Amino acid sequence: MSNVDNLDDVSRVEAGDGATVEIGLIDRPEMGQLFSVFADIVARGEGFPQQPPLTRSVFEDVWVRPVSLVAGAMRQGTLLGAYYLKPNLPGLGSHIANAGYVVDRRYRGLGLGRLLVKDSIARAPLAGFDAIQFNFVFADNPARALYEDLGWQVVGKVPDGIAAGRDAIIYWRAVP
Repeated sequence: MSNVDNLDDVSRVEAGDGATVEIGLIDRPEMGQLFSVFADIVARGEGFPQQPPLTRSVFEDVWVRPVSLVAGAMRQGTLLGAYYLKPNLPGLGSHIANAGYVVDRRYRGLGLGRLLVKDSIARAPLAGFDAIQFNFVFADNPARALYEDLGWQVVGKVPDGIAAGRDAIIYWRAVP
């Protein structure tokens, strides 16, 4: 698991290429890099339902408001990947987080997705969440194996939940 005891902690972990990656909360300076990574993922139709081309307003609806935290994996000032945690629902449903993860395609295959997901599991309770739910994971998303390996359970399926006949899977997991 991640070595964070405080929401603001920076976790130093080794990526698959042996280099150290720092995972911690990110702020405005890194948001420009995150916009570029997310825009590329949206343009490729990889795991997020937003329509390309991505606008700054749509990006901020996903990654800025209302978001409890955004954490990123950084190496020498470069954002390699990131995740957000935000209330899945308002009010009585706000104890369950919704999360989204991205890894820059230039840095895939280094285990960064696993590092980011583990970090989100560690930070979620520090942000007041007791579970994480994914509402619409594309059924053909290769990250599904990672989620299931790290304890997520399939709690539903939405046939044709994504345009073009792609099913969506709903996942849930308690956090420590």
